[in-house]
Amino acid sequence: MQCITLTTDFGHRDGFVGIMKGVILTRAPRALLIDVSHEIAPGDVRAGAFVLMNAHRYFPPGTVHLAVVDPGVGSSRRALAVRTRRAFYVGPDNGVLSWAVSQDPVLEARWIENSELFLQPVSQTFHGRDIFAPVAAYLCRGGRMSRVGPEADDWIRLPRPDPIRSGADAASGEVLYVDRFGNAITNLPVELSPRGAPRIRGVFMVRKRSSARFPAHAFYGAVSRGRPVAVPGSSGFWELAVHGGSAADKYGLRPGDPVEWSTATGLPCSSGRPRSA
Repeated sequence: MQCITLTTDFGHRDGFVGIMKGVILTRAPRALLIDVSHEIAPGDVRAGAFVLMNAHRYFPPGTVHLAVVDPGVGSSRRALAVRTRRAFYVGPDNGVLSWAVSQDPVLEARWIENSELFLQPVSQTFHGRDIFAPVAAYLCRGGRMSRVGPEADDWIRLPRPDPIRSGADAASGEVLYVDRFGNAITNLPVELSPRGAPRIRGVFMVRKRSSARFPAHAFYGAVSRGRPVAVPGSSGFWELAVHGGSAADKYGLRPGDPVEWSTATGLPCSSGRPRSA
């Protein structure tokens, strides 16, 4: 039984997700459909790319990953299918697939252009139903990539910021993603300070209209409730959190906010006061 994962910004209020699943199961009745997330903020391609990047590695070889975060639906943006060493990826060519795809050697990429595979007539507002779901089902059944469309080589790679090291004891980066709990996931890898060491070292800071200081600990509850803390997250990146609360709400953290890490003491930063309103 072949897996197809779904990552979208459709939510669950409307019928979009169920309709896509119906199309897939009509064409690939034995497919195992797995929801990664349908709560990506509407049109937030970068958030979709992060969620897919964080999830794809946990699925078996041959999985088809279908991602539809598609603010350009109906425009001139192209549709893309990619085959890597371990999986297939189907979605709009806007970068939503690119962070996941970059973690595995690409064997083949194709523009999705073969209308014989589509659900007709094709709507200009719901390519998830009419183009992406049918193509995902086709690949799930063992269909050939060459039939999907012509080779693609100039597809969009969404820039992903790399952290900047300043010696062994300091680095700077940014917030990549804010999760449902209000934890701000940075692009700073947990290897900055080794997990399992007797003491996880360093302080993380975010400098905005005012600054916030997040001491590094192994888990959220290492500080009192309501206090800021940085923890090595399950995604492999450091997270800025508030024990029992939301760091995003308390400190106004958003994707793109700059983050600094250092093991130095006496850093010129506040002790975790929220930003002014």
